[in-house]
Amino acid sequence: MLQTARRCNLVGALAVACDHTGVTPPAPVVRHLEGARQVALRQRMSVRWEVAELEGVLGNLGVPVLLLKGAAYVMFDDALALGRMFGDIDILVPRSALGDVESTLMQAGWFSAKLDAYDQRYYRQWMHEIPPMTHIKRGTVLDVHHTILPLTSRHAPDPARIVVRARPVEAGAHLYVPAPEDLMIHSLVHLMHEGELPNGLRDLHDVDEMARRFGAEPGFWQRLAHHAAGNDLALPVAYGLALAARVFGTQVPPQALGVLHPQPLPGWLWPVYRRALDADRGG
Repeated sequence: MLQTARRCNLVGALAVACDHTGVTPPAPVVRHLEGARQVALRQRMSVRWEVAELEGVLGNLGVPVLLLKGAAYVMFDDALALGRMFGDIDILVPRSALGDVESTLMQAGWFSAKLDAYDQRYYRQWMHEIPPMTHIKRGTVLDVHHTILPLTSRHAPDPARIVVRARPVEAGAHLYVPAPEDLMIHSLVHLMHEGELPNGLRDLHDVDEMARRFGAEPGFWQRLAHHAAGNDLALPVAYGLALAARVFGTQVPPQALGVLHPQPLPGWLWPVYRRALDADRGG
């Protein structure tokens, strides 16, 4: 179990789960879990630091800047990020503001990690983000998105629909986090559109945690289904929720799934993804 969790960046989450369920792991495992717990805590602190830096750098541009994925979980509700391992920080800005955002970040010490002309053209012409940027001193990586799926995707969500529902990370802040349903939708869409599944189980775990955190809120599942269906994302969201229910027992109301996918789900969905997830964790 420890080896599987390590492959999927879930050791910190495993430590938290042991605490919450009263499970006492074998002594040789405890030090691994405690180490992961400390790394996850340190990473959450680093995320908060970077968010404060981004607030100072981008806050005066007059454009909406949304945190996505892990950074959004930390700033929305720290409980969502307990034990979670982070890689980079993702933000979403209007495509029309990309030039101003990128130049402002460069002046603040960020530089493009992709210097090859082919890579630059590939990202800027076909992808949903510009090439990743790395801070020259801190070494942190920032992904600047202008939408949540590559421009070549069969689905074409409108990022403005996510922006309009976002909320400030705190009173008076210029950085925002998506609404709860958009947090989950983005996590599901990211999972289902990945060509590989290096963090597949972690993403499903994120979805399950959000379902437990938000699912009891009145109208949450109706809003999620409505927003996904209205933004050309019903199919990947339905597939992802079905996988979360199969792997983690995530409680998904049948009515919400019916809105997203009125027909029976395809029989190949679980066998294909089970094989992919098994391969990812060395099974």
